[in-house]
Amino acid sequence: MVSILIGALGALLVSIVLTPRLIRVFSRRGFGQEIREEGPQGHQSKRGTPTMGGVAIIVAMVAGYALAHLVNWLRHPDQATPSVSGLLVLFLAVGLGVVGFLDDFIKIRKQRSLGLNKTAKSVGQLLVGVAFAILVVQFPDANGVTPGSLKLSYARDFAMAALPLVIFVVLCYVLIWAWSNAVNLTDGLDGLAGGSSAMVLATYVVISFWQARLSCAAPDPSGACYVVRDPLDLAVVAAAATGACVGFLWWNAAPAKIFMGDTGSLSLGGLVAGLSVTTRTELLAIVIGGLFVVEMLSVTVQVVVFRATKRRLFRMAPFHHHFELGGWAETTVIIRFWLLAAICCMFGLGLFYSEQVGLGG
Repeated sequence: MVSILIGALGALLVSIVLTPRLIRVFSRRGFGQEIREEGPQGHQSKRGTPTMGGVAIIVAMVAGYALAHLVNWLRHPDQATPSVSGLLVLFLAVGLGVVGFLDDFIKIRKQRSLGLNKTAKSVGQLLVGVAFAILVVQFPDANGVTPGSLKLSYARDFAMAALPLVIFVVLCYVLIWAWSNAVNLTDGLDGLAGGSSAMVLATYVVISFWQARLSCAAPDPSGACYVVRDPLDLAVVAAAATGACVGFLWWNAAPAKIFMGDTGSLSLGGLVAGLSVTTRTELLAIVIGGLFVVEMLSVTVQVVVFRATKRRLFRMAPFHHHFELGGWAETTVIIRFWLLAAICCMFGLGLFYSEQVGLGG
């Protein structure tokens, strides 16, 4: 528990101190956000706001995680170094952050609202995602438990849902692509993606800590424990990421002084995907991150309906712009969507708890 608190607090402090320095540096260099012309006209005033603030989130998250392990090593020199599971999730988040950084940099360099084209971005996500998927089923611990499982999971593995390695790699890539793009689509209003991500990641702190308290080396027929590798270290990763998001949100809340850009949104989406795989909660994550799912579905449905009928189902997609164009103030949309994100997280935790109680936990 001490490591979790140190990771969260360390990341919070680094993020809240580093972000204003990035604002000054990016402002001097002209690293301002380009706003797409077809977006809400009220957003045109945000043109030139410093972007790529996701750098602060990534640096703070890694720093918080490292600080937690440094303090733990000073307190208990005989304990293990950072876990394979924690490092793999960080690898996924940082790798996708690099893809997002390239996208943001191209936008700034060419002064346009589009950076990497869809193919280039998908290739970047593919390379990072496939590397993660292959590595996550390697490195068994003393009990033979790997960071990821070839079985599909809700809160525990479905014994009958064993997947061939190739299918598992494809599934991992789809999850990583979907979650990173879902968070990216949600990042359209000041603080919306950052605040919602903080809630989802905080939920994973609870889930991982719970799994650490009830962990076991092999499946228990009673269902009273979880076969997950390094759950406590995954809680430290999630806590550090939560602290980093909250610290960044101090400067990103409306009116935003900096945007996270694709650097932050792709990284945060990768965190959700990575944590869902390593905690064996791929299906439960759909509920926990329900707001992100709805935002992505709104874009998909909008495109399908328009191509079929030449009419728009929503005033504008993603979904949050529909309410903006309907007359809601931006802060009203943000707060209400935060509430929806919180409801999804609480419902997801409730399902996780009820599954444990139902199986004799």
